[in-house]
Amino acid sequence: MPFEQHYLAGLDLRGRRVLVVGGGTVAQRRLPRLIASGAVVDLVSPSVTPAVQGMVDAGELTWHERRYEAGDVEGAWYVVACTSDVEVNTQIGEEALSQRVFCVRADIAVEGTAVTPATGTHDGMLIGVLAGGEHRRSASVRDGLVAALRDGRIADQAAPPVGVALVGGGPGDPELITVQGKRLLAHADVVVADRLAPRELLEELPAHVEVVDAAKIPYGRAATQEFINQTLIDRAKEGKFVVRLKGGDPYVFGRGFEELLACAEAGIPVTVVPGVTSAFGVPALAGVPVTHRGVAHEVVVVSGHVAPDDPRSLVDWSAIARLRGTVVLMMAVERAGAFAAALMEGRPGSTPVAVIQEGSTASQRVLRSTLDSLGADVKAHEIRPPAIIVVGPVAGIASANS
Repeated sequence: MPFEQHYLAGLDLRGRRVLVVGGGTVAQRRLPRLIASGAVVDLVSPSVTPAVQGMVDAGELTWHERRYEAGDVEGAWYVVACTSDVEVNTQIGEEALSQRVFCVRADIAVEGTAVTPATGTHDGMLIGVLAGGEHRRSASVRDGLVAALRDGRIADQAAPPVGVALVGGGPGDPELITVQGKRLLAHADVVVADRLAPRELLEELPAHVEVVDAAKIPYGRAATQEFINQTLIDRAKEGKFVVRLKGGDPYVFGRGFEELLACAEAGIPVTVVPGVTSAFGVPALAGVPVTHRGVAHEVVVVSGHVAPDDPRSLVDWSAIARLRGTVVLMMAVERAGAFAAALMEGRPGSTPVAVIQEGSTASQRVLRSTLDSLGADVKAHEIRPPAIIVVGPVAGIASANS
């Protein structure tokens, strides 16, 4: 069938039976979209891949553990033939044709009565591209369209977002922001940015976007939380879309929920976009896994903004010290020696430590130390914030990336 004859349409498969024959990697790729559409999926195959087995175990589809049999198509609204046997796929296609049910042939696309488009999503839109069964061509065009929509080369006339978006920008590298975070940033009228938010992203903003400095410099100048909250509310009430761009993840020691509560009390809608938290992302980029099989079965993230003996501390340091796994300390550089002393109440002084300064950026530095030398080493190497301190056996694992 020449591709010009294909008619591109959106099928409403909610609650309707879809038959998929074959449980291999092709089915593994096709099933998630069918499941997401709300279809009642019957899968016929003598075996399935582990990923498909996971969908079965989750109750997302029904697996009939056998080969295709005549009559399987009956009652189906849509059929996908994706076995490795051309003859079986032909039989499925013929039965579907006899019952006037559209059938996709994964092996020989032009032999089916339907073709699966290359699909992508953008801001609630499902984008499909057909190229007469030339899958690489349709996928390439799909990728180009989605990329152009996301970076603004193709205008999207959808209604602009409203209210406030709390966007986690990741640990520093501008490429580590999520796709949703980057898209919302492109719609911003106002950006309220942390000191640790990826600075290069601000440079990409159009000239009309107002940038509000919400920097919190450790032990120095800082915008108050009340100022930040009020700025978000005031700008949003002016009808502007406000992006609160934060380093890492908004809810990991980022006061994101405080800002959400303030906006909610003022009647401002809020969108939360999680980010790559520096607690895990920064060590990974420095060659330090926070967990590792046979080495660490636990990882605890602790804020170091107050000393272990500070009455404001909510941390049970004696319990943390007794743990055998990984402790990740954030905002702890200034008091590194004090935290090391607290941890040595339950851990040996020889416990490996890795300190990563300005992780994911061009200025990244990695210091390898031990608990008993941590305080002195941090001072000797002039480590400064922002830095992540990883304590535990994982910090001593050699890595080609370190």
